[in-house]
Amino acid sequence: MKIFLLLGAVNAFLAVALGAFGAHGLEGKIPEKYLETWKTGVNYQMFHTLGLFVVAFLADKLPNVGLVTSAGWVMLAGIILFSGSLYVLSITQVKILGAITPFGGIAFLAAWLILGYVAVKYL
Repeated sequence: MKIFLLLGAVNAFLAVALGAFGAHGLEGKIPEKYLETWKTGVNYQMFHTLGLFVVAFLADKLPNVGLVTSAGWVMLAGIILFSGSLYVLSITQVKILGAITPFGGIAFLAAWLILGYVAVKYL
């Protein structure tokens, strides 16, 4: 499905841009702890961007399996919640924002479980 290929490309671009911003724009401006938090957000965004490309491939191969696209949307939600909350936490240093991050992690886990189920059932 083209949408997940596009979402993968956009998220890959953003992960690279945000990684560069963290390395060059934030270094020395925020505490090292929060710079590491930023890097964690970038890493998880890129890993799950690759997952969006997997979803695009599987959606093309299994066009009648709605679970594939569901996994993609759940993965995108995970990127927004997990990585997005870590980016905002790093910049604002408002610790309560860290409470959002686990919801993104749960979304990541759910997306991978859905893809695993699809693999077992349909491939």
